[in-house]
Amino acid sequence: MSPTAPTDLQLSGFTKYLIAEGLLTENEANLHNQEAQKKKIPILSYLVANKFIDSKVVAAKASIEYGVPFFDLNAIDLRTLPIHLINEKLIRKHKALPLFIRGKTLFIALSDPTNLIALDEIKFQSQFNTETILVEEDKLINAIEVSMEAVDTTMTDLLDEDLENLDITGGDENITKTDIDTDIDDAPIVRFVNKILLDAIKKGASDIHMEPYEKNFRIRFRADGMLYQIASPPPNIANRIISRIKVMAKMDIAERRVPQDGRIKMSLSKQRAIDFRVNTCPTLFGEKVVLRILDPTSAQIGIEKLGFEPDQEKLFLNAINKPYGMVLVTGPTGSGKTVTLYTGLNLLNSIERNICTAEDPVEITVDGINQVNMNVKAGLTFANALRAFLRQDPDIIMVGEIRDLETAEIAVKAAQTGHLVLSTLHTNDAPQTLNRLMQMGIEPFNIVSAVILIMAQRLARRLCEHCKTPSNFPDNILNSAGFKQEELRSLKIFSPVGCDLCTNGYKGRVGIYQVMTLSEKMREIILEGGNAMQLAEQSKLEGINDLRASGLNKIRMGITSLEEIDRVTKE
Repeated sequence: MSPTAPTDLQLSGFTKYLIAEGLLTENEANLHNQEAQKKKIPILSYLVANKFIDSKVVAAKASIEYGVPFFDLNAIDLRTLPIHLINEKLIRKHKALPLFIRGKTLFIALSDPTNLIALDEIKFQSQFNTETILVEEDKLINAIEVSMEAVDTTMTDLLDEDLENLDITGGDENITKTDIDTDIDDAPIVRFVNKILLDAIKKGASDIHMEPYEKNFRIRFRADGMLYQIASPPPNIANRIISRIKVMAKMDIAERRVPQDGRIKMSLSKQRAIDFRVNTCPTLFGEKVVLRILDPTSAQIGIEKLGFEPDQEKLFLNAINKPYGMVLVTGPTGSGKTVTLYTGLNLLNSIERNICTAEDPVEITVDGINQVNMNVKAGLTFANALRAFLRQDPDIIMVGEIRDLETAEIAVKAAQTGHLVLSTLHTNDAPQTLNRLMQMGIEPFNIVSAVILIMAQRLARRLCEHCKTPSNFPDNILNSAGFKQEELRSLKIFSPVGCDLCTNGYKGRVGIYQVMTLSEKMREIILEGGNAMQLAEQSKLEGINDLRASGLNKIRMGITSLEEIDRVTKE
């Protein structure tokens, strides 16, 4: 006869299901529930661990009852799991393991199909939709332990490649073997950091973020404009990893109170070297490090790969081949302005031309171009560099950014006196750029005589050619997006899916442009003190595509998705 069990403990919905299936009596359930709570573990874990029930029988029955697919964890390679998307605390708390990603959905291995709290918390942290895959409790516990152990030991498993002996330079000096191996115990740190740098290059990342927090330390890559977490090393080694980066970049490792800047050069072969621009910033729980990856090959991709439409490419090439005048490229940080300008400079770079650039800092080094780094502390500003350039017999001048009236005035005068001037501004679109120059204090008549082309741009992620899929959107959605009613019948739109060859359905990026030359009517509007709205209206009348219209063309061509264009062109 079963002993009397307490009945005041709340039974979970899944435990009640086990009673209904005849796998437990109510008395047994209450007794086991009491013991599980004493041990602070879920009742299902307690039942399986003590062999009161068979986990495979439970999972099979629950799969049918709850309509959740059942999966055998023995059939998957645990090394391929996207474990980095969820922190260890959440995995262990809910006994939940990420299995794979399809499109925007992350599939989670759970042994309890009623654990909706786990799905909600994982969805909040990972920013993915979540779906349950039912697995056996004992196999799940084992898989979690194996996966966590793999994460903890990644630093000591990097002996496949000779990661310690990469040719790395910090600043202008070579790092010595003593710098690298001051303590034999740091060899795993050296390999780990080198592996992170190599992985970032292989994945085409533009930035690496290393961020210490109170109880965790995360490393993220920015690839195709989006940040993804790729590793979460133990927080107790965060300072050693950051110190290693600072040694490589020739920074002061004893100084942790103020931001520092440095540079790392990694030689991958005799023909190819990658630069990393390094910045540290003191935060509440240690120094955050961000490395910007500067690949010289990014400026040699060819104008045909930037994403110009044929008429836009023709306008750009005509402008940069003029003997004098000003070409302005505008857009937010990270919109590809520097790559666009350097693509143009590479086309102009010849023995007959003297090309000078003033940048803060120089991101892409090119033979044949005289590049100057700004140094405000030493008195080398954009304005001072421009004055010096004008005494150096230049043909083409590139100014990294026009930030103030002094720089703008010198650049405009240079464009008016027989020099081609290329520069950037931070405005939302081409018409607003003209207004910004007027707000800085440039007279309208100087603007119309100097500026020959203004180009606004954004970068949108390209759909993966291997997995993109056709999508059906309601007509009202397509109309509100900007498509015309008469084109909807033949319109074919693709959406991201996600596969092993891409990241969430996207691979690479493409430029979206608004290329505007100044017509006679636009010059009149500027001289009369017109605003950006009037210029925008006139540009539409002249058939100039704004950023949104150019984005819709990329959707029509199957290059990107409606969701992506909404993301990069929303006001």
